[in-house]
Amino acid sequence: MSKSAYYITVKDLATAGREAIPSPLKSSAHLIYSSPAALAFNSPGAEGFGVKRAGLSIPGSVMLIVSPGCCGRNTSLISRMPEYDHRFFYLNIEEKDLVTGRHLSVIPEAVAEICESLPKKPSVFMICITCVDALLGTDMERVCRKAEALVNLPVRPCYMYALTREGSRPPMVHVRQSLYSLLKPLKRKSTSVNILGFFAPLDPDCELFDLLYQAGAVDIRQISACKDYDEYLKMAEANFNLVLHPECRPAANDLSDNLGIPYIELTRMYDIRRISGQYNALSKAINASFTLEKYSEEAMDSARKFKEFCNSTSVAVGECMNGDPFELSLALTLNGIRVSEIYGTVTDENFLWIKHLAEESPDTKVYSNLEPTMLYYEGKDSDIELAIGKDAMYYHPDKPGIKWNSDIQPFGFTGIKKLYDELYAALRGGAK
Repeated sequence: MSKSAYYITVKDLATAGREAIPSPLKSSAHLIYSSPAALAFNSPGAEGFGVKRAGLSIPGSVMLIVSPGCCGRNTSLISRMPEYDHRFFYLNIEEKDLVTGRHLSVIPEAVAEICESLPKKPSVFMICITCVDALLGTDMERVCRKAEALVNLPVRPCYMYALTREGSRPPMVHVRQSLYSLLKPLKRKSTSVNILGFFAPLDPDCELFDLLYQAGAVDIRQISACKDYDEYLKMAEANFNLVLHPECRPAANDLSDNLGIPYIELTRMYDIRRISGQYNALSKAINASFTLEKYSEEAMDSARKFKEFCNSTSVAVGECMNGDPFELSLALTLNGIRVSEIYGTVTDENFLWIKHLAEESPDTKVYSNLEPTMLYYEGKDSDIELAIGKDAMYYHPDKPGIKWNSDIQPFGFTGIKKLYDELYAALRGGAK
C-alpha cells in the first residue's frame, strides 16, 4: 500500500471520463476505509439520517431491528434522543437462527408482543433487517404481511444492506419507497404540494415556501413536518410533488404511477445563477410568476462579503455535509474562492459538476474518503486554511471550518446566504 494518500486532479478525472473512473475512487474495487462512517459512530444509521432514523419518519411509527447484537448495539446513540424514546425495539439474531431461518417465524410474534406492550397502538410498524439476512434472500414482504395479519396495522420492511448500496435499489432509495407506499388515493387539491427527498424539514426560512405560496399553494407538506399520521396520509391529495433529492426519484415515480401525482425535480445547488434559472423553470412548469430579486440579492451580499474577507484563502470541501461536494466546489470557484481539495465519492450524479470544475479549477485535488490510503493523509502537508464538512474538519482539526451538516436542510438562496455567513464567522474565529 502506498504511504501517501491517493488523489487525482479534477482535470485528469474529467479527462478520464465517467466510464473510466480510477479504481481508488470506486468503493466496489477495493477494501473500504470509510472515514465518514467512522465519524458517524461506524454505522450508517447512528448519526444523520441513515436507514434507521429514516424509517421512523412517519409520525407514530415504531421499528423492530432484527440483527445480531453488534448491529443493534450501534443504534444506542439514536435511542438516547428524546424523539426516539420507546420507538426502537430489538430482536437479536444468533447464528443458529440464520442457519435454520427460525428468526423469520419469530418476527411476526415479536411485532405482536411489542404492540401489546405499548400504551398506544403505533401508526406503522417498520422492520429493519441488516446485512446478515441479505445473503439468505428472505422475502421480507411476506414476513411483513404475516405480521400485519396479527396486529391489524401497516407493517413495512426497510433494509440496512450495505451490500446493495451500489445496486439499483440501495437502502436509502428503498426506505423512501417504503415510507411513501402507505399513501392511499385521495381527491387531489390544486392548492396542495408535497416536498419530497429529505427526512428532516427544510429550513423554515427557505424562500421556496414563499414562492409556492406566491403560486397559490395553501398546504405545503413534508413527511418530517407532519404532526400525526392523518396529516401524513393527506400527502396523497397533493397536486404535484417537488423532489429535492435524487434518491427519492423512484418513490416519486411510484406515487405518479399509483396515485397519479406528477413530480418536478429540483436540485440543491449553491450557485446563485443556476438557482435563479431553476426557479424560473419551475415557475413556467406550474404557470406561476416568482419574485426572486429580494432573495437572490441577500445571497449575493453574503457571498460578496465573504469573498472580500477571505482573499486567497485555500478551502477544503468534504462530502459529510448538506450538499454535493463537487457542485459546492464549483459554486465557490465561480465566486472567486480557491478550492484546493475535495473529499468525495464520484458518481454519475455529480460528474456533470466535475466537468465544469475542470474548466475553472483544473488543479483541484480529489481524494476519496473510501480509499484506504487516506490513512496516510496528512493535513499539515497541505495549504488548507478553511474546511467545509465534518470530514474536511476531521482532516484539518487545527483549521477553522463549519460542519454544515445539521438535520434541518438548507436549500436555495437562503442556503447560500447562511453558508457564506457561517463561513465568514468561522474564518473570523467565531466558529470552530
